[in-house]
Amino acid sequence: MTGLDLSAVDPREVADRPFGIYIHVPFCATRCGYCDFNTYTPGELGAASSPESWLEAMRVELGLAAAAMAAAGAPAPPVQTVFVGGGTPSLLGGKMLAEVLDAVRNSFSLAPGAEVTTESNPESTSPRLFETLRAAGYTRISLGMQSAAAHVLQVLDRVHTPGRPGAAAREARAADFDHVNLDLIYGTPGERDEDLDASLDAVLSAGVDHVSAYALIVEDGTALARRIRRGEMPAPDDDVLADRYERIDARLRGAGMDWYEVSNWARPGGECRHNLGYWDGGNWWGAGPGAHSHVGGVRWVNRKHPATYSAELSAGRLPVTGTEHLTAEDRHIEQVMLTMRLRTGLDLSVLSADEQAAARQTADDGLTVVDGDRLVLTDRGRLLADAVIRDILV
Repeated sequence: MTGLDLSAVDPREVADRPFGIYIHVPFCATRCGYCDFNTYTPGELGAASSPESWLEAMRVELGLAAAAMAAAGAPAPPVQTVFVGGGTPSLLGGKMLAEVLDAVRNSFSLAPGAEVTTESNPESTSPRLFETLRAAGYTRISLGMQSAAAHVLQVLDRVHTPGRPGAAAREARAADFDHVNLDLIYGTPGERDEDLDASLDAVLSAGVDHVSAYALIVEDGTALARRIRRGEMPAPDDDVLADRYERIDARLRGAGMDWYEVSNWARPGGECRHNLGYWDGGNWWGAGPGAHSHVGGVRWVNRKHPATYSAELSAGRLPVTGTEHLTAEDRHIEQVMLTMRLRTGLDLSVLSADEQAAARQTADDGLTVVDGDRLVLTDRGRLLADAVIRDILV
């Protein structure tokens, strides 16, 4: 077996930290204008890279993954979380998504009470799909809503109708999913306050226990970036984005959802455990084209194109590129960057004397508060989280 060196992994780090599996599904029916994820439409792939060939390659990768960790003396602990993302996993249908979870079980052991999430686009879901997923062992559904305003969805090149995400969330709840998330994007050119209010009304009426809300980021190389560059529409305005964030926060907190990460709100017990694993420095194996992994201080990314990904696995090699061994400084920077975004904040003891002085200055500026031995963002600090983190990392 070749393609990945895990000799630097500390087995104790693997045994003592949460371990998750991420599965990347690279297929989409159409490409959204704002998206720069590693996804492909049928016209871009042709017949050579089918969902069936992807699934077979992913099975092989998971088997090689478990073997690689065991060979390094750091066998994977029971899997606490599985997250199937993309792309559009729901395009696979219930039967194939059940087979995806079976593939995880065949190579790894799932911990009792494991959280198992799949992302879904509302237009490719149905009551039958949710029933099949629940019976297969999925415990959580994440739906891409983005907006309830038709003209905003049009700018984003989303194809679902405005009412479909809320209906899909209710269908998931009826299929016995206790944990359902809706994703929002705010700050799209042309979005008005009343459009955002309508989106929040739809979210709250859907009865979900989790909301993710992200400011629109215009990524280079996307269709949206080209439209803005040509002057067809304005770029997102930072002041508007801040106002929209405060509006979202007020509505969700007023409805009993509290923030636990800068862009995520949940009812008690509804937090996404898989994503908390990322933010808390856990370990995960990312399977699928372009998937990222981190195990015991070693980080890598898979080859991006599905055909190249599958060819490497057909040859018995893990499809790895860009392996990185994190230094102590790398880990420290990432710990500050990630945990400062959490409501639980950052343990001050991990900071150097200079960093602690800088942290106290952010508190004096009203951007953070010291809660016992932890540094936590204030409401104003959340709006400036990236700047706060830069100030601390002197």
